[in-house]
Amino acid sequence: MAFALKDIQKTLEHYLLDGWLLYDFRRCNDLACQFLQIPMHQLLTRRFFYWIPRKGVPVKLVHAIEDSALNHLPGSVQRYRTWQEIEAYLKEILKGSKRIAMEYSPRNAIPYASKVDAGTMDVVRDCGVEVVSSADLLQQYINVWDADQLKTHLFAADVLCRTVDDVWAWIAQNLQIKNAITEYDVQQFILQSLEREGCVTSDAPICAVNENSANPHYSPDKNHSKVIKMGDFILIDLWCKQQSPGSVYADITRVGVAASAPTEYQKAIFDIVKAARDKATGLVRDRFSQGEPVRGCEVDQCCRNVIQEAGYGDYFIHRTGHNIGENDHGSGAHIDNLETRDTRLLLPGTCFSIEPGIYLPGKFGVRLEYDVYVHLDGEVNVTGGIQNAITCLIS
Repeated sequence: MAFALKDIQKTLEHYLLDGWLLYDFRRCNDLACQFLQIPMHQLLTRRFFYWIPRKGVPVKLVHAIEDSALNHLPGSVQRYRTWQEIEAYLKEILKGSKRIAMEYSPRNAIPYASKVDAGTMDVVRDCGVEVVSSADLLQQYINVWDADQLKTHLFAADVLCRTVDDVWAWIAQNLQIKNAITEYDVQQFILQSLEREGCVTSDAPICAVNENSANPHYSPDKNHSKVIKMGDFILIDLWCKQQSPGSVYADITRVGVAASAPTEYQKAIFDIVKAARDKATGLVRDRFSQGEPVRGCEVDQCCRNVIQEAGYGDYFIHRTGHNIGENDHGSGAHIDNLETRDTRLLLPGTCFSIEPGIYLPGKFGVRLEYDVYVHLDGEVNVTGGIQNAITCLIS
């Protein structure tokens, strides 16, 4: 942290900020705790503030009974006991500042980045400062991968691609010998395959057949699972990461039919989703190749426009993609202008999914998902493979 302080202060200067005020109470602000590298075993039962000024020495405002909570960080220490002291010390710390960053999002537009409660914001604003969101600031320090993390992502992406190929072959084999298997059986097959590769997953993968594939968050279980039959439409969504500390996820979705060819309707829906996926990816490539900024909400809208223009906008009911990190759904910029308006910049060194879908209730749903990694030099790579046609399990 001491080494990074000068870099952080340069970043604050770039954003025309007088400083960055990080606040937490009982780990309600997990982003601040991650950024400040506070160990999980560290006891945090009282409020703390950590002030990083654009120039000068940081200040740690901590409770008298937990005054060692931020000992690993540079800066002077100010101890409080009462709520009155908190307010008085904050006014002293922020004196002369006009514009500061906190984990806040105007109108809660980006709830993932909005961690500071409204009451605390009242206290801070009473100090005479304008508070702006730290969302883009944070990304640079907690969402950019190092070279080792990229390696773990590529390994996981390769595992997923090989696993889904094995799944299709296994389903086809069982259909041909008329051995009944269910969505749940496929899910367990995937889990066993990932475990053999030394990978873990946050939740069980998805195998969804026919109308179940029209539910984006459908997940089979042992007691609720369809038998897969000839002619069925099948969606498989799987994600994983290596077990080693610091590893990051990969996440893909594929669709197939237990037939020698899809129906014309299935193919038409697939082609619309594919066009939307490719349009969104093209926007990301174009912006980075031209050295121009691109925001998550812009990519979502670009993708969404394709599906809306095809007449299926009401059936694309989720965001286009999500940030990827040590959690499958990371804390960085999401590809979203539907559920939220994610105005955060897509940064070099970060990864996100692009996964548009059309979900037709009672019929089927098509979701096509791969991951996009932006290298530090701005090169844009798709990972996890690219599906350009519906997989046909019967030759």
